[in-house]
Amino acid sequence: MPEYAPLDIPDDPKLVHNITHFARALRKAGLPIGSGRVIDAIRAVEAAGFTDKRDFYWTLHACFVNKPEQRTVFAQIFRLYWRDPRFMEHMMSMMLPAIRGVQEDRSAQAAEKRAAEALLDGITPELPEGDSDGPEEETLIEVDASMTMSSEERLRRLDFEQMSTEEVAQAKRMLARLSLPVQPIPSRRGMVSPQGQRVDWRRTLRASMRQGGELHDIVRRKPRPRWPNLVVLCDISGSMSQYSRIILHFLHAVSNAKGAGWAKVHAFTFGTRLTNITRHLNQRDVDAALAAAGAEAQDWEGGTRIGQCLEAFNRDWSRRVMGQGAVVLLITDGLDRDDPDALARQIERLHLSARRLIWLNPLLRWDGFAPKARGIAAMLPHVDSFRAGHSVASLQDLAYVISRPDDVGEKARLMAQLQRGG
Repeated sequence: MPEYAPLDIPDDPKLVHNITHFARALRKAGLPIGSGRVIDAIRAVEAAGFTDKRDFYWTLHACFVNKPEQRTVFAQIFRLYWRDPRFMEHMMSMMLPAIRGVQEDRSAQAAEKRAAEALLDGITPELPEGDSDGPEEETLIEVDASMTMSSEERLRRLDFEQMSTEEVAQAKRMLARLSLPVQPIPSRRGMVSPQGQRVDWRRTLRASMRQGGELHDIVRRKPRPRWPNLVVLCDISGSMSQYSRIILHFLHAVSNAKGAGWAKVHAFTFGTRLTNITRHLNQRDVDAALAAAGAEAQDWEGGTRIGQCLEAFNRDWSRRVMGQGAVVLLITDGLDRDDPDALARQIERLHLSARRLIWLNPLLRWDGFAPKARGIAAMLPHVDSFRAGHSVASLQDLAYVISRPDDVGEKARLMAQLQRGG
């Protein structure tokens, strides 16, 4: 335990209080911040000064942020607490969406709802008082909630990126209970079964020879079921980080589910490079598994090189993990700036190696989504199914259709748009 010398408090004592409250909000939002870091932050601000906002931001950032995934939460809480002069009104409008006047006509940005939730911890918002000269009369309003959406149903359809800290925890618990069952693949090899449709003449004749040549029983056989592999390629770049973390919780549950039918689950992450995290997801504890996977993948919230990462997979891993009629889940937004022709070649090669290639794209949550990006246009023709992957409900739908070879999701509609646009 380090010992600190007596601390010289800055001239404005409120700054110390504000930094302490700011650190408490960060801790409420999920950042592991103790009293030692708060003291270090106060010392650092005293040394660096707090007259320049940019220096002040990066001084606190250096003291409180030590992982890439913490940057977004820190930036939102800093903006709301230190920069936005109407931060309290803005946060209360997000926490009380029925109160108009200060609410902005837009959805909360990434981690913004969690930032508001952290800063409003312990604060009870007051409703605006009405302007009336006469005596106030209480009006009883009866609301028929029989047709309203339940909280669990709302959470099922809520975008992962718009969830608060508590909602993310609830969504993870819901995903941990989900399964991803798959139908077996018929094989040429058979197995003995009384309900079989074919006669196993070899076993039947051998049994009769043991009984003096008399034929007593006819041995029947049926095709032996063969279970496919599940191969998951998950984008962990900056635009996909929030979705990837929650989806990896779902993949951990799939990897450790008994009786789901998969021969083996192989998981890879990619951003600027490809990383195999299969062995980490095999750990029983989900927190330990994802912590090990995060330490293994060094390109969290970085750039995106889909074509190069698919090339690395096709070259180094395809023959190892694509046996047994593997089903491939590709989880990415498809926003890639590399050569689209090279990307198209690599996704086509992946498609030819897989039994089915299913693409989950969070951008499909937008009603006006169109395949205008070059990467999306290059990849779309070479997938079997194109579906959304932004909520608990979308992953539940995936469990229903993953064994249906006729399911194409939104591919047909978007291919028609693509052809009209070309």
